[in-house]
Amino acid sequence: MDFTNKIVLVTGGSRGIGEAIVQEFYKAGAEVIFTYCNGEKLAREVEQKYPGSKSYQMNLEDLYDIEKVYEQILADYDRIDILINNAGVTRDGYAMLMSENSWDTVIDTNLKGTFWLTKKMLLHMLQNRMGVIINMSSVAGLIGVAGQANYSASKAALIALTKTLSKELAGKGIRVNAIAPGYVKTDMVEKIPEKMKLQYEESIAMKRFAEPSEIASVALFLASDGASYINGETIVVDGGLR
Repeated sequence: MDFTNKIVLVTGGSRGIGEAIVQEFYKAGAEVIFTYCNGEKLAREVEQKYPGSKSYQMNLEDLYDIEKVYEQILADYDRIDILINNAGVTRDGYAMLMSENSWDTVIDTNLKGTFWLTKKMLLHMLQNRMGVIINMSSVAGLIGVAGQANYSASKAALIALTKTLSKELAGKGIRVNAIAPGYVKTDMVEKIPEKMKLQYEESIAMKRFAEPSEIASVALFLASDGASYINGETIVVDGGLR
């Protein structure tokens, strides 16, 4: 797949699945830019790994910050061809014990911030009458996960947003799809106690967690011409989680 002359924006691109997506598009010839919230050192390391890539610090929970970074990106680039909404956070806890702050942080970042950034980027995609948007959901949004009411709700809402935008934008040359990964080898998963990891692995038909590259390759395909007739879909990549 060749993405030469394509400009790709990946949110949350400094680590985990996001960095793997940056790597895949970089290898495919795209001009890749990415955002990060914390961890400037990691962002600089990614820029060094993939010369020509560029990072912007952005807090998706802050609408002013989204506006500011949007203006910075459009000052540096004349367009965005592919938007990959990958950034997200978790604040786990059982529903009856969850604080308002934990709920709001996850919903504002994973859903509200993603929506507002997408809305801003659509202004230019609509002018060009072409573009691809990929939203990173989760199997949590399909099956629900105990202790993650906020996260599961935000990821389910992303699936609904994907379907709605796909209907609104299809006639304007813009495709919108989502990816719903299962358990992936990221920093977030590494914090899970070993005993629980083994239990989770047993619930997966393939008996292992995904590599970030196995999610990134799906994003690459969905953004390619090979997926030109795929729109409004959520691709589950969970190794047969049950």
